[in-house]
Amino acid sequence: MNLVQSVEWAVFAPPLIAAVAAVAVLVTDLFLPAARKAVLGWLAVGGLALAALALVPLRDGDRATFCLPGDAGLCSYSADRFAVIVQLLVLAGAFLAALLSLPGSGERDDEGEDGEQAPPSGEFWFLLLCSASGAALLPAARDLATLVIALEVTTLPAYALVGLRRAGAPVRNAGPEAALKFFLASITATAVGLLGISFVYAGAGSLHLAEIAEQLPAADPGLATLAEAGVVLTLVAFAFKVAAVPFHFWVPETYLGAPLPVAAYLSVVGKTAGLAGLALVTSGAFPGHGDLWGPALAVLAGLTMTAGNVAALRTDPEAPHSAIRLLAWSSVGQAGYLLVPLAAAAYTDEGAVGTAVAYALMYGAVNLGAFAVAAHVARHARAHRIADYGGLWARQPFAALALAFFLLCLAGLPPGVIGLFAKVAVFESAVDAGLGVLAVVMALNVAIALYYYLRWTAVLFRAEPGGASRVGMRPAAPLTGAIALTAAVGAILSGAPQIILTFASGTFL
Repeated sequence: MNLVQSVEWAVFAPPLIAAVAAVAVLVTDLFLPAARKAVLGWLAVGGLALAALALVPLRDGDRATFCLPGDAGLCSYSADRFAVIVQLLVLAGAFLAALLSLPGSGERDDEGEDGEQAPPSGEFWFLLLCSASGAALLPAARDLATLVIALEVTTLPAYALVGLRRAGAPVRNAGPEAALKFFLASITATAVGLLGISFVYAGAGSLHLAEIAEQLPAADPGLATLAEAGVVLTLVAFAFKVAAVPFHFWVPETYLGAPLPVAAYLSVVGKTAGLAGLALVTSGAFPGHGDLWGPALAVLAGLTMTAGNVAALRTDPEAPHSAIRLLAWSSVGQAGYLLVPLAAAAYTDEGAVGTAVAYALMYGAVNLGAFAVAAHVARHARAHRIADYGGLWARQPFAALALAFFLLCLAGLPPGVIGLFAKVAVFESAVDAGLGVLAVVMALNVAIALYYYLRWTAVLFRAEPGGASRVGMRPAAPLTGAIALTAAVGAILSGAPQIILTFASGTFL
């Protein structure tokens, strides 16, 4: 068998540029004096922007590379519509996380004398770019080997990012412990997933998703049980990355132990990578086993949104770190909504995966915006309490209005119209697929989430002694840019929701 593959570098450019930028940052760091380390951050931001621009020639989709000769359908990398849109989301998320990490954008440095944040080390930017390159590779992977490699390239640098010693973590000196728990849980999920992939390979005789979809349902009857076990076990690795229950327990401690930009990165880029992986293995590789993974994802979706929203509801606004803890549990609840369309894809082909992509785009923009405002307030209120946001409107109306808008989008209330439309699209996908019970569970969870999102929103406009009313400094320029960009995206999508909801009517994978 001829294993020589064709390579089209323009198709592979987005993850490649991010990887080259990572190496460039690492090499440049060796020769820069300590006084000029801030240049590394702008080099990383430029690399991510260039990687995102490389998607422009690919916007029409349906281009592939690393293909086996004579088998037009067997390609390891495909820049189709699904891949390009998810790549845009993860690269934009990494770009915004990099902006939050620039000197002066995050919290003040506890060890500095001037109250300014020290520039992140070259290792930080290298790890961030490496993880971003893996996240950009993952949605375009079309065989299980490339998919697992991309997943680990995304995740392995994230362990170090969580544990890397930097000022700005909500809980001081908790990074190494959080990174260790994150690593142990993740590596266990990956091991289980690899075991499942080996079972799938035994049943299908191939690692390419298209061949697995064709060969696995027709596997030898003696291997049927092994193949079904492989399907279930493979889902475990990606369910962990999405933070689906019961694989969600690492989220609160990791978000509290990591610097805020890293927590923001994990909440959007890490979650989106896991969502893309789930979509690829379910709708791309295992469509013939929808009766197996469909109910499993439906149960996971219901449990995940319920666990996340109930835990967020119980968060005490006066407790230390309550703002970050609520954002962590909120991200778990939002993961449940993201899983609903994937579960519906087992029963209908009418835009279910597209609905998940549409919701991920909305969630990614507004959640990164909420973390950006939290990074600004945290420079002046180290306790990270929701109560610290009291009276933010009085001194920082731009930040208060932006955060209120982001929270209302997550809640699905006007003027966050895009959040409302995205939730309606997800709800409709469950109804169309005949998942009535899941639709009811989702409706109840949306009602629960309204309370804690509105409670935080109300705090912004209520004067609180010792709260954020003391915040008189304007956000640093990179932080202002991040808040403005996310607010602009949310406002544009709310004004013209058809831009994003066209994905819900399209066919992916």
